[in-house]
Amino acid sequence: MLLQATNPVGGSPPSAAATRAKSGSSLLLTENQQSIGGPPSLMEKLTLRERETVLKQGHRKVLNRGQTLFSQGAKHDGIFLIESGRIRVFYSSPAGREITLAYWHAGNFVGGPEVFDHGIHQWSGIASSNCSVVQLPGKELRTLAGEIPSLAIGLIEGLAFKGKCYSALAQMLGTRSITQRLAHLLLHLMDLYGVEDPDGTVIAAAFTHADLAHMVGATRQWVTISLKRMQEKRIVLTKRSQIVVCLPNVLEEMRGQASD
Repeated sequence: MLLQATNPVGGSPPSAAATRAKSGSSLLLTENQQSIGGPPSLMEKLTLRERETVLKQGHRKVLNRGQTLFSQGAKHDGIFLIESGRIRVFYSSPAGREITLAYWHAGNFVGGPEVFDHGIHQWSGIASSNCSVVQLPGKELRTLAGEIPSLAIGLIEGLAFKGKCYSALAQMLGTRSITQRLAHLLLHLMDLYGVEDPDGTVIAAAFTHADLAHMVGATRQWVTISLKRMQEKRIVLTKRSQIVVCLPNVLEEMRGQASD
């Protein structure tokens, strides 16, 4: 399933791009969203003065789409609080194969799990849209967490949520076939970004075949071939580089019964 939306750091309404989603903006593949809930906002429970105190200790950074925020294996220091935009977090195997762990949006933080101590990044993060983030170094973050209980609780809740997310992703990858995972992903992208169309429901979001492949643990070529087969059966259509779901009932059957 897809995860629920969160408001930007300051508590203001989501951007136009974010409000296209019916529910959820932080995104990963998981079997049952109800079992993990929605992503908590790190700053949501802080007072205005506490937010200002935290942000004064940070360093703001603006990234264009495609820019790297942090790299797997690189030195780690603190966290990055997302103010706007979307960060894709992914793991790369020694052979260069990628699996997307999640897309995180405004209000979430990335860069863990070692939020206080130095270490190395266990995965990478890149901007999948233009982004603004605030880096909170580990030393300063430790001090702030000791002074602001709501921040400490937010960090604990955020790390607990990420742990449940990545556990759910591992379960999905280990128990569902690639075909089932693709059908599952298309249905939930439709639920999240769906716009009615004469031919069905358009997934009104910019996800390439490579993006879909990284989310379901497949190759881009496999996804392209699978979507072509679905199009031949009129299950989906491709319009202006967007996917239109024509027969969601068939995808439902594929999600529950398909095998590779």
